[in-house]
Amino acid sequence: MTSGAPRALVDQDVKPRDVLERAVGDALALEVGVDPTEEALIDALDGVEVLFTTSRLPVTRRVLANADSLRLVAKIGTGIDTIDLDAAAEHGVAVVYTPGMNALSVAEHALTLLLAVKRNVLIGQRALEAGKWRDEVPNARPVAGTSVGIVGFGNVGSRLAGLLDGFNVDVYAHDPYVHEIDAQITGATLTDLETVLSEPEAVIVTAEHTAETRGMIDADALATMADDAVLVNTARGPIVNTEALIAALRDGTIAGAGLDVFETEPLPADSPLHEFENVVTTPHIAASSVRARSAIIETLVECTFEIMDGGTPPERFVAVPPIEN
Repeated sequence: MTSGAPRALVDQDVKPRDVLERAVGDALALEVGVDPTEEALIDALDGVEVLFTTSRLPVTRRVLANADSLRLVAKIGTGIDTIDLDAAAEHGVAVVYTPGMNALSVAEHALTLLLAVKRNVLIGQRALEAGKWRDEVPNARPVAGTSVGIVGFGNVGSRLAGLLDGFNVDVYAHDPYVHEIDAQITGATLTDLETVLSEPEAVIVTAEHTAETRGMIDADALATMADDAVLVNTARGPIVNTEALIAALRDGTIAGAGLDVFETEPLPADSPLHEFENVVTTPHIAASSVRARSAIIETLVECTFEIMDGGTPPERFVAVPPIEN
């Protein structure tokens, strides 16, 4: 590490770290690890010019107002709902991110969760752990030849539709910001939310977390789903109302759920969601394939160096542009 190199704080969730270290070389002095609280982040950012982060860290207005030396936030992935972009612009902090680069990884994970729930993977595992065999496990339900609803049809949703094509499913999609022309190539039927919830045998949430989508999948939405339908969420936890989901699972008004994201993260060990055999959970890892993460990290480092050299990265990767010199 070059003496006097600008300091960069790295969220410990930024992995594979060796890719970051190789890409940065001696140009930045990397400091890894910080607790996901405003207070801890403010302390850790003292004297830091660059923050490499995931959605774990709260880059709030208060944090940005107290990060006097911070020039750039480099965010892994598409979602930037944990960063106050208005505050970043006001305080002259550029924000770069990587929309779409992890979309295929997230889509693949959504399909994995759907198959795991439908094929009774967790039920079968727990049966084996209890010394039982297949005669005590219910028959699996197919994905092939069924119908799937996708809520949010952007980078992830459209790629998911492509993966589902091999299963010969009917895909219904809802996204008020997508024109039906953009859905034609995937074979999906773009329609209203009620149809997407009520018609298919599975509903997969891939929408962005915004004020509009927060709590979108509530008790009324879940009641619209068929009682043999499965809910999958690989988007953001707050889009699905947890209490309503737990109630629907307990009442049997939906058949199961596959969840990678949660309203409270990390998901508490005593969460009722762990009680259900028809619920498969993973710890917000949908976007974390080695290939996707490596490409994302290399792109963020390129954007970082571009900004530090006084330039501007490609518009696709810029959420808040750097201040012109």
